[in-house]
Amino acid sequence: MKFFSQSFLYDDPWSIVSLAFFLRYPNPYAAHVISCDVIDRHQTESGSLLTTRLILKRGALPRWAPQGIISRAESWVIEESEVDPFGKFVRCRTKNLDHVKVMQVEETQLFGQNEDGYVSLILHRRVALMAVSGSRTVQTTEAYITSKFGWGMTKRIESHGLARFKAHVQRVS
Repeated sequence: MKFFSQSFLYDDPWSIVSLAFFLRYPNPYAAHVISCDVIDRHQTESGSLLTTRLILKRGALPRWAPQGIISRAESWVIEESEVDPFGKFVRCRTKNLDHVKVMQVEETQLFGQNEDGYVSLILHRRVALMAVSGSRTVQTTEAYITSKFGWGMTKRIESHGLARFKAHVQRVS
């Protein structure tokens, strides 16, 4: 298993950052996203909005991958998000639903803002307390990349997945 973690501070208020996050798919600059559909959306009694989306993404296999490792270079991804407009935080979890024996990617993203100068984000049972000033927003991203492929390829697949994940995060930050 490979693990990735990164925090980023935006100089924009939470309302703008969270809106931009949800408008990322579909868009003409994300050609790897074939479709994005909301399959469930409801509001909790506390006022949070819970959304489940199903996303179909296209990717490319590395040249070193064995022929026939997967039947097609497309993957269904489930995205479950919670938006709390009163606490000013967004929590979003995504994971691929197919090709999970070859590689499973589980990502959690949190966006938070707090006007008192601190943002407290809870991620995988850890609390991160970060100082912020004004209307700034903290984004924390964590990802676990796991392969159960075997055949001496597990570490190579996980390392490749981690490198691609890092490159993607650097492009969009």
